[in-house]
Amino acid sequence: MSGPPLPGVLGDLAPILDHWGYLAVGFLLFVEDFGVPVPGETVLIAAAVYAGTGRLDIVAVVVIAFVAAVAGDNVGYAIGRFGGHRLVDRYGRYVLLTPERVGKAEAFFTRHGGKVVTVARFIEGLRQANGIIAGMSMMSWSRFLAFNALGAALWVGVWSALGYYAGQNVDTIYPAIQRYELYFLALLVAVVGFFIVRHLRRRHRGPRD
Repeated sequence: MSGPPLPGVLGDLAPILDHWGYLAVGFLLFVEDFGVPVPGETVLIAAAVYAGTGRLDIVAVVVIAFVAAVAGDNVGYAIGRFGGHRLVDRYGRYVLLTPERVGKAEAFFTRHGGKVVTVARFIEGLRQANGIIAGMSMMSWSRFLAFNALGAALWVGVWSALGYYAGQNVDTIYPAIQRYELYFLALLVAVVGFFIVRHLRRRHRGPRD
């Protein structure tokens, strides 16, 4: 594939996308969406960046990502609908679906239904379990399919657009990221430290009367 060499971590992803290309995008998004812990979202963003630099076609990336995302979630829906709690209780721990987590998610689905299916793709953890839990909650397939397709379109559209723009401007954006990454890390450490200190102080004080 032609195009300028990519800097930093994007260059580290070059062997995967250069060798597997669209197949990597489709396969990883497909299996991520029924619970397999793979970096589907990361590959989508990287593929969009590649498209912005001329190494992939952005239309193909968007179409493949959308189809793979919808298909993967429908596999998850079938697993949840026909396998139910029996499969999740037996194998769920391998894909981070503990009974407690599933119970909370089912209650959330029951209250909010289609809205959850639409926004689930933007939430790590729920994106992978979305279809399975919708099936276990006995949501109608036609309703799930409609909201699932809407969510997939929004999710793929947002990340593809951002990645494509970043790819077109990678020579400008990446040096800026490198320039300010130490400040960002320092801010992140400060925020984490603040919450740790606050948590320790609350534990030290104990429950109030």
